[in-house]
Amino acid sequence: MGVSETTRDLVQVAAEAAERTGAEDMVSLDVSDPLPLIDAFLLVSGRSERNVAAVADAVEEAMLERGVKRLRREGRQQARWVLLDFGDLVVHVFQEEERSFYGLERLWKDCPVIPIVQPVRSE
Repeated sequence: MGVSETTRDLVQVAAEAAERTGAEDMVSLDVSDPLPLIDAFLLVSGRSERNVAAVADAVEEAMLERGVKRLRREGRQQARWVLLDFGDLVVHVFQEEERSFYGLERLWKDCPVIPIVQPVRSE
């Protein structure tokens, strides 16, 4: 089926918000074929519980500014793995240990990668 342009734009919005807050190792996957109700996953890592929480909050705020409300949020209290469900896009914000342990990239390795455009920074 493939990811819509709208979802690609939302992936970019979420990735930019995550990057501004110090997220690392961003990967976005087109999961529309195996998961008919979701188009894309965005996987990002934070360095600490505080960083994971800040990244999740920044992504949620950026999406709300675009008029996209969060449908569900899990894991915010412990901030080891926060899941943000925006319907067509699900954002996973991990601490590195959890990301390695659960290995979503391995589970979804057959799904196409959605390119994330790195913003140009002016100095």
